[in-house]
Amino acid sequence: MAVVTMKNLLESGVHFGHQVKRWDPRMKKYIFAERNGIHIIDLQKTIQSIKEAYDAIRKIVAGGKTVLFVGTKKQAQQAIQKEAERCGMFWVNNRWLGGMLTNFTTIKKSILRLKKIEKMEIDGTFENLTKKEIAGLVKEKTKLEKNLGGIKDMKELPGALFVIDTRKEAIAVTEAQRLGIPIVAIVDTNCNPEGITYPIPGNDDAIRSISLFTQIIANAVVEADNETGLKIIEGLGDEEEAVEEVKTDARPVEEDEVEVDIENYNPESAPKAPVVEEPAPAVVADEDKLYEAR
Repeated sequence: MAVVTMKNLLESGVHFGHQVKRWDPRMKKYIFAERNGIHIIDLQKTIQSIKEAYDAIRKIVAGGKTVLFVGTKKQAQQAIQKEAERCGMFWVNNRWLGGMLTNFTTIKKSILRLKKIEKMEIDGTFENLTKKEIAGLVKEKTKLEKNLGGIKDMKELPGALFVIDTRKEAIAVTEAQRLGIPIVAIVDTNCNPEGITYPIPGNDDAIRSISLFTQIIANAVVEADNETGLKIIEGLGDEEEAVEEVKTDARPVEEDEVEVDIENYNPESAPKAPVVEEPAPAVVADEDKLYEAR
């Protein structure tokens, strides 16, 4: 089954680029033609790039690593959160905080603060506080939830980054490059594809286009998870079979059998079974006789 078809890409408007005057010359190899002052992206190269990115994400997730979905522009926010939640991965859709990757230890402290406030809200600590203190904590929690809600359970750096619009998410791209984290990104005709591990040429402004790309990457994650689950189930099945084989191979210990030649059988020479001597019965003394004798 194909990852995506040409029809899907055309219906989503993936082939529409930016105005000619806003183009980046480094995107020249991905541009098919120019129509009415707008660049048209070569969808053959887009499909090829999608397949490469799809396989890369599958391998990364199968290796036990995570993927961080990043898209803070308004058109991408909803799709990023929805698809990341569907495949059980992390996301950033409000604002990229500087150092979210390169200074992750400090970000962890903010995440712990968010969890602490949530715990206070549940265990009844708020009941012992004033209205002003509660309002301050709720405000702080809302702010932290907005920026860090998607990475609340992320305990280590992700194995890959999926980015919508590398121009807007320039800080995220720079941090990932510095740490050597693979980047899968949608690059429009006004973006720089250099430095992106898996660039996917396409429209990064249309909601339908963004939703399609995000859905494809999420499908790669889900497929990798399913493959891992099947491997675990097969492994358990093999172990059960091995245990059954051990049980069936075990034979009861048999006594040594002696062959007897019927024609030359002599009852006197035959081995006799060992005679077990029974102990003599104990003599019970009659108490009346003993008394009379005295």
